[in-house]
Amino acid sequence: MSQESDGNHVLNDSGIPLKVVYRQADHPGEEPPPGEFPYTRGIRPDMYRGRLWTMRQYAGFGTPAESNRRYRYLLEQGQTGLSVAFDLPTQIGYDSDSPMAKGEVGKVGVAIDSLKDMETLLDGIPLEKVSTSMTINATAALLLLLYQLVAEKQGCPPEKITGTVQNDILKEYAARGTYIFPPKPSMRLTTDLFAYCRKQLPNFNTISVSGYHIREAGATAPEEIAFTLSDAVAYVEAALAAGLAIDDFAPRLSFFFACHMDFFEEVAKFRAARRMWARIVRDRFGAQDPRSWVLRFHTQTGGVTLTAQQPLVNVVRTALEAMSGVLGGTQSLHTNGYDEALGLPTQLAAEVALRTQQVIGYESNVPAVADPLGGSYYVESLTDRVEEEAQKLMAEVDEQGGAVAAIESGWMQRAISESAYRMQRRIEAGERVIVGVNRYQASEQEAIEITRVEPHQEETQIKAVQTLRAERDQALAESRLKALEQAARGTGNLMPPLKEALAAYCTIGECCDRLRAVFGEYRPRGEV
Repeated sequence: MSQESDGNHVLNDSGIPLKVVYRQADHPGEEPPPGEFPYTRGIRPDMYRGRLWTMRQYAGFGTPAESNRRYRYLLEQGQTGLSVAFDLPTQIGYDSDSPMAKGEVGKVGVAIDSLKDMETLLDGIPLEKVSTSMTINATAALLLLLYQLVAEKQGCPPEKITGTVQNDILKEYAARGTYIFPPKPSMRLTTDLFAYCRKQLPNFNTISVSGYHIREAGATAPEEIAFTLSDAVAYVEAALAAGLAIDDFAPRLSFFFACHMDFFEEVAKFRAARRMWARIVRDRFGAQDPRSWVLRFHTQTGGVTLTAQQPLVNVVRTALEAMSGVLGGTQSLHTNGYDEALGLPTQLAAEVALRTQQVIGYESNVPAVADPLGGSYYVESLTDRVEEEAQKLMAEVDEQGGAVAAIESGWMQRAISESAYRMQRRIEAGERVIVGVNRYQASEQEAIEITRVEPHQEETQIKAVQTLRAERDQALAESRLKALEQAARGTGNLMPPLKEALAAYCTIGECCDRLRAVFGEYRPRGEV
């Protein structure tokens, strides 16, 4: 038995007691059918019968040219959407030749310094036909504008520029750390992006409120949805305070969740999150448009659930986690490569991960029925219990003064770290079995190929950004940067002056430096 016991019940990964058998009395009544409020059973009446979820494999490493080759390969293999991983310097607003970027260029994603890099990254990819998700937060506004500029150069109409930009800065303060500015100016950039896209990019999802990183940092399933929805509430309140109407932006909000190994709890988590959000948006914020009530989400299989020991076993883990996402009704899905506990995924691992989704989609017949686990006494009861625990946690966040206050005080971070500590203690005690780690270890470790970013790739990227600066219209670039800094000192929307600067081939680092000069940089409480 891998779960701990409280004496009478087995406890799942979140500490919820599990009965041996569930009966109708454990969940009296029946949920409305899929496509009806509060969408517990799914957001569309036919769910995947109309079309499958978007198979959106997260990829990016090294230089833009190398990542472009990987994207083309994945699209040729049947991937139906792009998902871009950016390197650490790009995420925190430094150019590749900055001393702060040394040793990190292209390591955890692709290096993007300027419009020229984005042009190379998307070369030969028809943006009118491909939806793109970009996992970027502190510099989300800049990367979205670069994407728009490339799409415009391709002649793509604004309404056909589709995808999602993560743009979720609050979870960076709570669980991940790739922030630049303090919360207030960061929230300004977030809501400026909302307002800009409403007029300029009507079909682009303006935020993907992320529980994934909260979960990967150690949160339980109820904590994941509670803290994610609390962050979403903070974004809605900020947008309303900025003068936007709820139904003007809520239909373009989206979410990003993890799917970990406690299979049925993950399914229950997704079902609970949908109905919680539907009620929050309709009843708390008064949204009238049914599109505003719908929680649409992307799912990624667990990164922390992958093991460096016996990495091929991760294929099984990923398949189970992916299935929980599908049974839970996800709108798009990324499956991790089996070798990602060791390094960037190899091309073989990326292909196996994509094939895992395709087997579920085309061979299992699971997508033929909407919410196939609906009506399960166990799943319905667990959905209720996960929601109950999450509601309690959201009430605690509200008592703290909301998500921003809970993050600034460190309350949310402490809750996540305490849950991570409890799980680690269980693993070390052998109460939570991890195959190959604390049970069924292999006597010998099989050698496995690892994708490495070589030093010459960083040198290539550094030379490229330096050449860009030398060849562009320097006077134009400087005037656009001055205009950006002046706009930051005012109260207007920052997206237009940012776009003008980026169109003049100003770099991400240069733009962020001008914003740093006005906004300052965030330092967590206790740091000097």
